Amino acid sequence: MPAFIHRVTKYDPAHRDEQGHHTGPEDTLSDHGEVEAAYLRAVAAFAEDSGVDRLTVREPQVPSLAHFGAEPPVDGFGLAGLFPSVRQGSRASSGEVSPDQVPEGFHDGAVVSLDVALELVRAMLRDNGAWCRLEVEDRFTVHVGWDQYLYIGSDRPCERASARTRRLGLFPERLDSSPYAVETGGEDVQRPADEAFWAGLGRMVRACRAGMLEEMYVEGASRWHSLSRGGVGAVRARIAPRARLAVWPGLSSDVDAVLSAFPADGTVECLWQDVEGGPVHSALADEDTFPGLAGRMSGAVAASLLPLAADERVPLFTAVMPDSDGVVRARWRTEPTPADRHRALLTTLRPGQVVTGTVTRIADFGVTFVDIGGFEAMINIPELSWRRFDHPSDVVSVGERVEAEILGVEHLPERVALSLKALHDDPMRLLTGQTGRTVVGPVTKVLPFGVFVRVEEAENGFEGLVHISELADEHVDGADIAVQVGDFLPVKILDVDPPRRRIALSHRQAVPEA
Repeated sequence: MPAFIHRVTKYDPAHRDEQGHHTGPEDTLSDHGEVEAAYLRAVAAFAEDSGVDRLTVREPQVPSLAHFGAEPPVDGFGLAGLFPSVRQGSRASSGEVSPDQVPEGFHDGAVVSLDVALELVRAMLRDNGAWCRLEVEDRFTVHVGWDQYLYIGSDRPCERASARTRRLGLFPERLDSSPYAVETGGEDVQRPADEAFWAGLGRMVRACRAGMLEEMYVEGASRWHSLSRGGVGAVRARIAPRARLAVWPGLSSDVDAVLSAFPADGTVECLWQDVEGGPVHSALADEDTFPGLAGRMSGAVAASLLPLAADERVPLFTAVMPDSDGVVRARWRTEPTPADRHRALLTTLRPGQVVTGTVTRIADFGVTFVDIGGFEAMINIPELSWRRFDHPSDVVSVGERVEAEILGVEHLPERVALSLKALHDDPMRLLTGQTGRTVVGPVTKVLPFGVFVRVEEAENGFEGLVHISELADEHVDGADIAVQVGDFLPVKILDVDPPRRRIALSHRQAVPEA
């Protein structure tokens, strides 16, 4: 915040009780006349003293969180003519106004002229349902509060503006801070909707793990996008600057089941599509309004119901649109989901890093899952051991603490690949020094093209292939191999290929010629 903060009001400081509450005769509503004009001239005077002629819209809100209820909303939420284009397919969080009136240009980070900024202040003084902070970073701020309280911050003392404000009949008072200032920082790092985000989202859509994108372009209003294979890029192009995003599963084609799941009481958000690939409609409904809405939804091709309570309304993950340079400057935050918390952990992980975790489960398809600080990483079968095994449980067990190396980290969908064997030297490489040596080992497998012989004494020792052409004549009868599992054969090690996990053996070269 700038160093010099003034609270500007029409309330005489003499008209306050011991608790600081106003007791004077002034009305808390805008007079739409001389007093309102005085407020705007005061803002202009402080801006002139600060050398400011353009301001930035921050954290805009419409309509329920900003509409203080003193006066009814007016066309365009008080913004008509300031932002002429409108954003289609939106839903405001209040049913009192048409969502199609939400201006396209009214978004976080929008830069407006001082004249437009003054009209925004006028709309906020009139409680017309739109609210925002107006700021020039580290230099100037205008915050409109309840009951005609105005907070103006500047990096300059603005003594002339203060005197001008008094002459206008208003009362400027120095404060330490504005109650509407935003505290930036915090431990959580918001996920940016960057190239990696959109690429990962595309993968999740193709895998049928995500199907809907909620775009909250101002506080209190949102619109929905249906995500399809190959259509993620088109959706991205329509997203408002600095919008907050929430990714959800797709709508259900079983519309009857969705409608039958409507709760007996409470309000939910109803989503539906009238035609496949068409726009997504959204409406809030309770037990009284739902029957009428259900008639409209009954002809839909897909639908869904979402709760409104924060602890129940949990998307797959969230993100915020960065600026064109890739930096997230939006200060508002989304409610972190489990996936968002996982991302916070994943940002600290790097390939090659060694982690310790607990084996949580071994899936039927063989993948081993390991809890590393609240996130389940996975170990694929080939990464469990250098040596042969029949089942992952031969190497690890549920509940066991293991140490593993990180092979790779994916942020969307969230995946961490681990390796147990990467922390150990490949024992097969020791056999490369035994090329040309003759050993005796048991036959472990007989196949039409040859036999496998274990060349190490250990039960899980490495095995090599004796091709049928390398068996001595006595063990070959035409196309048949006259060797059984368990027979011991002398074999010569011809070649050891660790990358391909192959050992070539010869029985013919290990026995003296008859």
